[in-house]
Amino acid sequence: MQKVLIVDDDPIHCRLTSEVVARAGFAPLVVHSGAEALDLLRSNPRIGAMILDLVMPEMDGMAVLEALRRETVAIPVIVQTAQTSLDTVISAMRLGAIDFFVKPVAPERITVSLHNALKLQTLESSLKAERARISGQFSFSHIVTKSPSMARTLELGRKATASTIPVLIEGESGVGKELLARAIQGSGDRAGKPFITINCGAIPANLVESTLFGHVKGAFTGAIADAPGKFREAHNGTLFLDEVGELPLDIQVKLLRALQDGEIEPVGAARPVKVNVRVISATNRRLLNLAREGAFREDLYYRLNVFPIYLPPLRERKDDIPALVAHFIARFAAEEGRRVSAIAPEALQMLLGFDWPGNIRQLENAVFRAVVLAEGPTLTVEDFPQIMAAERGLEAARNSGPALLAPVEPVHIDDAPALPRLPDPAPVQLPDRFLDTDGNVLPLAEIERELIAFAIDLNAGRMAQVARQLGIGRSTLYRKLKEYGFEGAGGENVA
Repeated sequence: MQKVLIVDDDPIHCRLTSEVVARAGFAPLVVHSGAEALDLLRSNPRIGAMILDLVMPEMDGMAVLEALRRETVAIPVIVQTAQTSLDTVISAMRLGAIDFFVKPVAPERITVSLHNALKLQTLESSLKAERARISGQFSFSHIVTKSPSMARTLELGRKATASTIPVLIEGESGVGKELLARAIQGSGDRAGKPFITINCGAIPANLVESTLFGHVKGAFTGAIADAPGKFREAHNGTLFLDEVGELPLDIQVKLLRALQDGEIEPVGAARPVKVNVRVISATNRRLLNLAREGAFREDLYYRLNVFPIYLPPLRERKDDIPALVAHFIARFAAEEGRRVSAIAPEALQMLLGFDWPGNIRQLENAVFRAVVLAEGPTLTVEDFPQIMAAERGLEAARNSGPALLAPVEPVHIDDAPALPRLPDPAPVQLPDRFLDTDGNVLPLAEIERELIAFAIDLNAGRMAQVARQLGIGRSTLYRKLKEYGFEGAGGENVA
């Protein structure tokens, strides 16, 4: 429940405003002076909005607004006063107030203003987090969480920022492992430096080495230029190895050397290259289990597992769902230009009762779909047909609209099996157009005839264009057509 701070020296008005705030679904906090308000805001950063009286003894509302701006405390402030001066309104707005009303005010006006303020704060938080992510300044304050089960995870993450120790983040798919890795970098000495991500399970086996370590020109067929590789791209920054358990065993040996010696050997290079890279790896399977099964090298496991952090699944931190839903609604409504600002209590209750096998990624996609398809400003149960299908059955979902099948039940990372490693595909031998079936070079006339036929077919029989592309005159082209026995050699359409 969002907290709203009420600052007013009139105890009667404080009580009336508190009742309105509580009836609107918020938790009111009351103080009677500006100094108390500032002390509370400094000690409790989780307050969602503030209703501030301008006229108070000692420290008035304007002084509070100036202090908030000076200390860069980001909180939406709604100003109220008995004064009706236009200059007062303009001064308060310039100092950062987002709304203003004159006493006495209708309860509905306070409720609407609070909802707008909290929506604006959520959207601003989303924008700040996105800017921080792009600039490499993403920190733990940008992670949307209120669950006690995340406290230990965030504490370990903050401790990991103090050094370049290798970090292994374990957790199910979709729990936010990359965000945690970005927060670790953005809160340490490498903030603002390169943050390179790579999904080890998404790279073809024959390209893993080149992708990670780079290659030199001519190292293999198709290597027409030098490629730096992800390690050199992340020089002086951080390399995030997602799904590191999917790396082939032969690449694991080279990764171990890169971590131990701080140098890599690009494919085809004559000498190794020194790199200064902090490695943060992540996996949705227990690497220890993979090592016991022989699917992951034990020596590399101990090298990566120096500082393990477990990120709990969403079903173990359901306290975060309301804040995440509000965050996603504000973000997607702004991105898609939709007038969606809230979620109905019964819809939120349904989301809280779901186990979310796809974790935060699944919740994000469900809210995205609901925002795009919603017909009103408030998301309802009917806007989540796939969740309704899992909770209440397919029949209920069909009656409410088109339904999608829900994912299977969640699988904990301790129980997740290793993916089968497919053998490398045999190289496909393409026939050489310049050789016959015995491997001998074809006669020049036969190659020339095939080339002319290809050019005619490519240009749909337009002889002027065929001659121009072949670099010969049209008379020469027609002579060769007769020489090679093409039908209709004297016409325009020879195919």
